[in-house]
Amino acid sequence: MTDAPIAIVWEFVVPAANRARFEAAYGPDGDWARLFRHAADFRGTELLRDAERDGVYLTIDRWASAEAFDRFTRDFSTDYHRLDSALECLASCETRVGLFEGTA
Repeated sequence: MTDAPIAIVWEFVVPAANRARFEAAYGPDGDWARLFRHAADFRGTELLRDAERDGVYLTIDRWASAEAFDRFTRDFSTDYHRLDSALECLASCETRVGLFEGTA
């Protein structure tokens, strides 16, 4: 893996009753983005709602490099796990789609 910009993509299935809170927590100004902004190499979060599958979302977290994300998770491990635990009840299914690099 190179020291190239990356995007980490997650898919979530969210029950109707949790969608407003999920969108607030996982959106570009949500709880996760606020935590990630403690890292200088965080580039932003995008939240996408599937137009064809009810309650399905993708998050795309952009970082300067995979190493930058690894450094963040190491330096903010306690805060990361605390937030993950607090919000895990919002989605009925959470799947990491992958870590993607751009192509030239």
